Amino acid sequence: MNHFYQKSFLKELDFNAAELNYLIDFAIHLKKLKQENIPHPYLQGKNIALLFEKSSTRTRSAFTVAAVDLGAHPEFLGKNDIQFGTKESVTDTAKILGGMFDGIEFRGFKQQTVETLAKASGVPVWNGLTDEWHPTQMIADFMTLKEHFGKLTGLTLTYVGDGRNNVANSLLITGAILGVNIHIGAPADLQPNSQVIAAAKKAAAISGAKILITADPKQAVAGADALYTDVWISMGEQVDYHQRIDQLLPYQINAQLVAATGKTDTVILHCLPAFHDTSTTVGQKFMADYNLTALEITDDVFQSPAALVFQEGANRMPAIKAIMAATLGNLFIPEIFD
Repeated sequence: MNHFYQKSFLKELDFNAAELNYLIDFAIHLKKLKQENIPHPYLQGKNIALLFEKSSTRTRSAFTVAAVDLGAHPEFLGKNDIQFGTKESVTDTAKILGGMFDGIEFRGFKQQTVETLAKASGVPVWNGLTDEWHPTQMIADFMTLKEHFGKLTGLTLTYVGDGRNNVANSLLITGAILGVNIHIGAPADLQPNSQVIAAAKKAAAISGAKILITADPKQAVAGADALYTDVWISMGEQVDYHQRIDQLLPYQINAQLVAATGKTDTVILHCLPAFHDTSTTVGQKFMADYNLTALEITDDVFQSPAALVFQEGANRMPAIKAIMAATLGNLFIPEIFD
């Protein structure tokens, strides 16, 4: 029996701790199979639609390679390739794609779009990112922590930066479900909204996780096993970048903030891309008026042995592979969910 069969993967709140832990462990298993060159074509003959309103490096690459490894055929459909939401409604598009494809990935803006795709298509839909949630990233993130520490329950993860974005929302909820203590360090007007906080506290009451949301960056990082940050201005966000940088510079992950954890074995995570140096045109644009050489994380920390960011990035592929195989493959899954 496959507990996940034909289910969509839209946001973390749709799953409990046993289910998320299964996907994390399954991803670790699939990673090992790949390393040992053991075939695992659980989706042989399936066709996967990859819908991208937002551009991507890791998400597109991970879904493509994961699909091929599983024996499926991925078809990329960018915003200029179809009439999605312009000349054809999301619902109509969903029905057409659901009649041709066995599963659909969506990476874009509105959470409602991916929810509509799941409701109308009749096939599993996977959320590659929306403005509210980033659930496939979470399987990779917590997979990385489990690989490094050998456990998840009882760890403390601190996120610093824009605490209202999709990554912060997802970390807060996922950690609360899994029993990982989550600290959010962000200015008061960039902290998670009340609904997300309430949902996290409800989950934490079950798992025993501790939730801390504070404007004090040093309080946020104290005792952290992992520090996590993201870009300060999200894709497509229209903000005064001078104001945003002024707000978030105290939350930059640098040597001083790492030292403020009070620990010597804290690891560093980032969902990427990262403005850790001046080698990108976008980064240069934001840094020019401040004479900065980095934004959310300094290069010395980003390049340090403590940084697991590239392991984390590579883990996007087995994490997504686990999600697709579990929800679309005809697999036997242990009865641990009753």
